[in-house]
Amino acid sequence: MEKDHQIFGIRAIIEAIHSGSEIDKVFIQKDAQGDLMRELMKTIKQKSINFSYVPVEKLNRLTQSNHQGAVATIAPVKFYQLEELVDSVMENVEKPLFLILDQLSDARNFGAIIRTAECTGVHGIIVQKQGSAPVNGDTVKTSAGAVFNVPICKVEHIKDAIFYLQGSGIKTVAATEKTDSLIYDINLNEPAAIIMGSEDRGINPSVLKIVDEKAKLPMFGTISSLNVSVACGAFLYEAVRQRN
Repeated sequence: MEKDHQIFGIRAIIEAIHSGSEIDKVFIQKDAQGDLMRELMKTIKQKSINFSYVPVEKLNRLTQSNHQGAVATIAPVKFYQLEELVDSVMENVEKPLFLILDQLSDARNFGAIIRTAECTGVHGIIVQKQGSAPVNGDTVKTSAGAVFNVPICKVEHIKDAIFYLQGSGIKTVAATEKTDSLIYDINLNEPAAIIMGSEDRGINPSVLKIVDEKAKLPMFGTISSLNVSVACGAFLYEAVRQRN
C-alpha cells in the first residue's frame, strides 16, 4: 500500500470522510474500544464505507506511525454515480457493455479484470461498497493503468444496480456453472451487463434469481473452474466477437 494513499489515526480518518475524500477501505483493529473508535464506526456505517476488522499486526505492517487502531486507504480514482454513468452511456452509445463484479475480493484479480475491460471497450464497472476488492496500488499496477480509463461505480447493493440496468433496457447476463446455456448461445450484440462472482463463492444466489440470462464456459479438463479474471476475459471477448 503506497503511503500517499493511506491515512492513519482515528480522528484523521473521521475528518477525511467528512471532507469528502474517496475512502476506499478502512482497516479496523479487532477488539478496538473507546469513544473515538465508536464515533469512527458510526461514521463509516453512515457513509457505507467498506471496512474490515484485522489483527493489529496487519496495521503495524501498513504503517510505522501511531495508527490508533485504524488505517484507511484513499482510492487513486474517482468513483462514479451509477445513475449518472448509465444514463450518459445510454445516450451516447448504441450498444453499451457493462461489467458487474459481485463480491470480488482480490485486488490483483480486480486489476486484471479492469485491464481486460478496458481492452474490450467496457463502458463501466459496477462493484458493491461492502466486501469488494479495494482500489489500491496492487489494483493500479495489475491493471497497467487501465483503472484510470474505465469508470468504476460503487453501489450499496448489487441487486439494486441490476434492477436499474434492466429498467434502462440493459440485459443482465450472469456467469455461472448453474446453467446449461453456454456463453456462445447468448446474444451479447445488444446493450448488456455481464456479471462475475467472487473467487470462492461465485455469484450470490439471490442475484442469480433476478438476472435475465445465465451462461457458462465449456470445460474439458479435470479442473472444473477458471480463475475469475480469465473467465471474465472469455466472456468479454465473446461480446467483442459478436459485436464485430
